Amino acid sequence: MNAIYKDLIYLLSCAVNGITPDTARVQAMDLENLYKLAKFHSVRGAVCIALKRAGIEDKQFDQAYKKAVRKNIYLDMERNAIIADFEKQGIWYMPLKGSVLNDLYPENGMRQMADNDVLFDADKQEQSKEIMLAHGYTTEYYGVSNHDVYHKPPVLNFELHTALFSEAHAEPLYKYYADVKRLLHKDEGNSYGYHFSDEDFYVFMTAHEWKHFNGGGTGIRSLLDCYVYCKFKGDTLDWNYIAKQMRQLEIVDFEQERKALAVKAFSSDALPNLLGSEQELLMFYITAGTYGTFENSIKKKLNDQTKLSFWVHSVFIPRKQMAASVPFTAKSPLLYPLGVVWRCGRVLICRQDRLKQTIKAVKKYGK
Repeated sequence: MNAIYKDLIYLLSCAVNGITPDTARVQAMDLENLYKLAKFHSVRGAVCIALKRAGIEDKQFDQAYKKAVRKNIYLDMERNAIIADFEKQGIWYMPLKGSVLNDLYPENGMRQMADNDVLFDADKQEQSKEIMLAHGYTTEYYGVSNHDVYHKPPVLNFELHTALFSEAHAEPLYKYYADVKRLLHKDEGNSYGYHFSDEDFYVFMTAHEWKHFNGGGTGIRSLLDCYVYCKFKGDTLDWNYIAKQMRQLEIVDFEQERKALAVKAFSSDALPNLLGSEQELLMFYITAGTYGTFENSIKKKLNDQTKLSFWVHSVFIPRKQMAASVPFTAKSPLLYPLGVVWRCGRVLICRQDRLKQTIKAVKKYGK
């Protein structure tokens, strides 16, 4: 592992554990490349806080941190406004992921948020759209997958989830969360808000992370989220219950290996000796970035199929996935061939760069 990776892990450990970094060590760091890496993983706020503790001021990090704080506040305000309208119209809802995790980090801005994720009553999808439009949002995606996407300039993004996973995702995850309401607990102090138990939040957080991990990958922030959650909640969690859910989701090994690595990597400011498998796993996280890489997603798909099989499955996707990608094909199975032509044309005309990336990755990793 090169020095810049070690520096990032060191500073993140210091940030979440309230440790003041060694000033001399920080002064010797390559802050320019550290900034690029922290941006790649959406952890500039946490790194900035650690740098400030060491007495180091950096303009790039400072600006990123201030933006993160402002955006977090703005996202919280908007989420509260949207939820207030959900309450008025009798739409049940549950905030997800970052909006919950953000409160567990020691300081505001330490956990950067990209958007607001909210699970809501799928039967009230039209009403939710009207609410978002009334608040000045534009619709990016609606009725295409298990979540609708809305945007309001300059920085506000909402993902309103009708379900936590769709049929396009791994079957154990989709089946487990198909009836998600059975896992929810009613909030106090409102009429339509819900939340997971601490155990079920951890289970979902892990399942969601595995979805990304098993696709294009996921970055160091996910590993840090796991550590922070276990640090603040771990002693009170029913780990036997969690293990049972992991077996149902078929991600037992992933959960155990990821949690063990998170604790090892961030428990102190001294990175311990890692086993070979742990080093490999850590490098996968640290080279994937916040949202994984396209090359990783191609590489994983090619693990179990030939080049020819990859291209065939890429063109002739399952009908339900086709309906999500090209909505008009959902009207009749006879429209599937038109969907194939439509998708291929869209790639050739509008996504040539992505096609070139795919061809390059297939040549590199294909059998």
